[in-house]
Amino acid sequence: MVRIASVNVNGVRAAFRKGMGDWLEASGAHVVTLQEVRAETPDLESLIDSKWTILHDPCEQKGRAGVAVLTTLNVTGHRVNFGPDSVDSSGRWIEVDLTTNDGAELTVVSAYVHSGEVDTPKQVAKYAFLDHMDVRLKELAKSGRHVVVTGDMNVGHRTLDIKNWKGNLKNSGFLPEERAHFDLWLGAESDVNYNTGSNDRFVDVGRRFAGEVEGPYSWWSYRGKAFDTDTGWRIDYHLATADMANSVTHYWIDRAPSYDTRWSDHAPVVADYAI
Repeated sequence: MVRIASVNVNGVRAAFRKGMGDWLEASGAHVVTLQEVRAETPDLESLIDSKWTILHDPCEQKGRAGVAVLTTLNVTGHRVNFGPDSVDSSGRWIEVDLTTNDGAELTVVSAYVHSGEVDTPKQVAKYAFLDHMDVRLKELAKSGRHVVVTGDMNVGHRTLDIKNWKGNLKNSGFLPEERAHFDLWLGAESDVNYNTGSNDRFVDVGRRFAGEVEGPYSWWSYRGKAFDTDTGWRIDYHLATADMANSVTHYWIDRAPSYDTRWSDHAPVVADYAI
């Protein structure tokens, strides 16, 4: 069994000051993918126990973005190149090839999609990134490997994924053009093959395990009572190839017990894969 956890840490140094280290130690994870690290590699090395191998792609702009993969498994390769130079992927995409103690091979991705902002260059950058994700996910699906693409995708695919979806129809994160990319990766909601992983598509592990219910959400604004009232967004995903998804035995959102015990505005998304 391989346990994979993914979380946007909203700044790893701040997260450790608030208790992330205790969570990491107790997680039981073999792979932890991080987004919005907002630090340099020496910072990670000073915070994280030496039992973990750290693969990190920091953003070229200090204090922004940054993705990492921590693992106790054997690392056989990794890549951070993602699309042409015109795609802003600095600190937003890292792929790591791993081998388990039983000899199973898999590739895990930590992705941090742009948040975007309607009618601004930020949204243009987001669409360019999503366009290249269309290409890369198709390549990964055809690779024949077990693949899990994790991370903060900054898009709610369906109305079930955002509590206040009606109020966000014209906002970045729930635009039809953004959600259409998820239709390519997973199948459209109306498609008979939605979320089956067929035809070189992926499976949204969270939706498969939760079923047709609201949420469960993975991000809540720090403003107001969003966390207490569970007015959240499900924008953090495990997208797995079909065989990998079919091996999942357990999936959960590791939601903090209370507002004041949170160490990020996101909660870790965790799944056990029986490979």
